[in-house]
Amino acid sequence: MFTGFEKECFVFLQDIQQNNSKEWFEEHRRVYEGKLLTPFRSLVEALGEPMQQIDKYIETRPAIGKTISQMRRDTRFSHDKSLYRNNIWLTFKRPKKNWTDAPAYFFEFGPDWWHYGLGYYSASPATMGLFRERLLQFPHEFQEAAAAIPKGFIVHAESYKRQAVPETLPSELAPWYVRKSFYIAKRSTDMAPLASSDLPLLLLKGFKQLSGMYRFLVAIEDAKQKTKQLLPSAAYERDAFDR
Repeated sequence: MFTGFEKECFVFLQDIQQNNSKEWFEEHRRVYEGKLLTPFRSLVEALGEPMQQIDKYIETRPAIGKTISQMRRDTRFSHDKSLYRNNIWLTFKRPKKNWTDAPAYFFEFGPDWWHYGLGYYSASPATMGLFRERLLQFPHEFQEAAAAIPKGFIVHAESYKRQAVPETLPSELAPWYVRKSFYIAKRSTDMAPLASSDLPLLLLKGFKQLSGMYRFLVAIEDAKQKTKQLLPSAAYERDAFDR
């Protein structure tokens, strides 16, 4: 049962930024596992069943590498050689090797901030090409999904400067048509909600309000499967969502 994150976990994330070494981490591993990882797993467990009501194919196992991020960074191709992160996150997504190119729900926090939402980590040009096609095919469906974005959530995106917008597209959807990738998130520096046992309810409320957008985006993944002649049956598509 999730009972909230204690003060020690935020202190741990603050301290690891200043003491970023394997020796320090191993000395404080009990704090990491007891005050950070264990409640994080409980949070995933609390959200798992409700998230599968949105999409039963979402991965919900409370494990590192499945829904929970690793603390150890891969520094092979990074200018930042810090061994450990000072933040942690969860993702709810369909299992996929290249998960950065597929829609995902997320919740993430650091020592003094947190945010949650839905979107792409880094959508490919091919994915966004399919997004534009679907936007032209189903503008009203997307308008409904965009209108349901909760108050306080902000769309974060980069846009093409020279992407032509078809005249048939409603003008309010033009900014979406020219995006390279995007995610929708609400950010806060009020850490009190993270110490509450009601955090799963807070996150779930936002996730459900974004479910229309999720369904629009995950349909693009089905379009990718079509091009590979791996499209699931009609029954698969009907059963996948709790409509």
